[in-house]
Amino acid sequence: MSATPIAPHRPVWRRLIGFNMLTGLALGIGGWFLGAWIGGQMAVGHDYLLGTDQNDVGLYMGYLFGVIGWLVGLGFANYPIGRLLGRPPTLRHHETGSWTRYFRLCTDHKVVGIQYLFGVGIFFFIGGLNAMLMRTELLRPVEQAWPAGQYLTLLSLHGTMMIMMTSAFILGPFGNYFVPIMIGARRMAFPRIEALTFWLVPAAGLILMSAIAFGGIATGWTGYAPLADEGRAGMDAYVMSFILIAISLTLVGLNLLATILTMRAPGMSWTRLPIFVWSVLATSILQVLAAPVLVAAMAMVLMDRAANTSFFLASAGGSQYLYENLFWFFGHPEVYILALPGFGIVLEMLPVFARKPLWGYRLAVAGMLGVTLLSFMVWQHHLFVSGMNGSLRPFYMLTTELISIPTGFIFLNAIGTLWRARIRFTVPMLFALAFFFNFLIGGLSGVFLSDVPSDVTTHGSYFVMAHFHYTIVGGLVFAFFGAVYYWLPKMLGITLNETLGKIHFWLFFVFFNLTFFPLFAAGFLDMPRRVSTYAPSLQGLNDFVSASAYVIGISMLIFVANLIWSLVFVREPAAENPWASRGLEWQVPTPVPVANFDRIPVITSGPYEYGVPNAPPVADLAPSALPAAGS
Repeated sequence: MSATPIAPHRPVWRRLIGFNMLTGLALGIGGWFLGAWIGGQMAVGHDYLLGTDQNDVGLYMGYLFGVIGWLVGLGFANYPIGRLLGRPPTLRHHETGSWTRYFRLCTDHKVVGIQYLFGVGIFFFIGGLNAMLMRTELLRPVEQAWPAGQYLTLLSLHGTMMIMMTSAFILGPFGNYFVPIMIGARRMAFPRIEALTFWLVPAAGLILMSAIAFGGIATGWTGYAPLADEGRAGMDAYVMSFILIAISLTLVGLNLLATILTMRAPGMSWTRLPIFVWSVLATSILQVLAAPVLVAAMAMVLMDRAANTSFFLASAGGSQYLYENLFWFFGHPEVYILALPGFGIVLEMLPVFARKPLWGYRLAVAGMLGVTLLSFMVWQHHLFVSGMNGSLRPFYMLTTELISIPTGFIFLNAIGTLWRARIRFTVPMLFALAFFFNFLIGGLSGVFLSDVPSDVTTHGSYFVMAHFHYTIVGGLVFAFFGAVYYWLPKMLGITLNETLGKIHFWLFFVFFNLTFFPLFAAGFLDMPRRVSTYAPSLQGLNDFVSASAYVIGISMLIFVANLIWSLVFVREPAAENPWASRGLEWQVPTPVPVANFDRIPVITSGPYEYGVPNAPPVADLAPSALPAAGS
């Protein structure tokens, strides 16, 4: 019998030719210049553009054609064009192969999850670098490194980048990777849409950073009108990047909703659904309902700037309050788009390391769904001092305070689970416990902002800034790092160094609190946000905060060093189930097969029956009566 010939291994340079990220960059740059030229021709003869000394039409067309070129270069046009030419439909695209599949369109949800992890992580660190530069400027109460306008651009880029990227922080890497496995599915409902949602994110990040070349952003991350209509050309980058992120969020939500609702394995009833999947379901509802409103608001700003409309210009019959309402109708559900996945992650980890069932499972589900409902009824507390109708203030004050009740359910779940537990203080567990400490401070400080009389005195101050950093960084980012240490052994098949992980945690936790807790005092002492100068009496406080912030930066470098050391140099193989978890994702091999399961599993019990006598296994992974995966 003759031996099967082995295909020659193609050199790296041959594998780089084709539809991939490099081709996408080349076509994206070419598309930008083509679009800018077309936009320039479209703008000829429009007098309203002459006095602005900038061509917003050209920039928007450049960004539009650049994104189209980026996606075409990645291969997103191949399938629809192939179908138009009569080629047969295909389901999978580059799901097997070498490392190059991480730099191109791939329909394997696990590859997309890893793409999100590293792609969003890079932009997260860019946003963090902006924060370090801001704290450097605030070492002195007068201007030193950057003029006020450049400082405001730094601040705007930091806030916008962080909000954009943290929106995809959990659902991007961990939702895409683990939700199909947790519910016993072979893939996501719409694999190509899943890939599209990721590749829109780096496009949005690059476009946002291009604002530096076009005069910066003078509005802060909220982009308030009429400043947004009057700003320099950098605002065009802000508008376009937010549109792309909102489209990505909407599609992610739709895809995850369809996957969870229609692709659960036999036996996966609603009461057996992992609590992390419930949090993803609730977050997806928010994304589908809230993110399109952001697209609409940004489209109106785009038309005000490029087409001479006046949606937000009071002098021409528009209303800046319309922008504030549209933005915050998205913006406050966005807070829970960030928080709810964090709730799910920490409640997913607590039973594993407490070796007890999750206390109050149904209460946790009710809390998440309650937050989802109420989050659409609180947005006008951002307008308490903006001239809103005074008769509306009591209602929004009430709803804002009511939302603390379902949020409190999550704390009850945690306390009940930890009570008399045999706790293992692993690195993921440390981050989970820190989440509750930080989020409690963020929630208690939020009471001051939900109450109209106290909000009047603290609005626009560093008190507000400290509050939302305690909820977003102290909550979401701590949950994210807990998830990284918890799930990375399954995702990459390697074990992170535990000692470096604990050093990272303690430096981050201690100096996070030393950075942001003093800012509550700065707010009470009337230090305003978004300005680089302040009262000389506050210099000592700001120097202490800046020094603490630098240590947070050092802790992040330790995490990066741990990741590189473990992934590149040591490469210690991870056990298939290092945490002794009952979760379905830990019952499959490491690395996870392309199809996830040899056969569709049958779920036989819930995932949290730790310490329950005679508890059956969570699933039968080889039911003989069901078809093999891929058949």
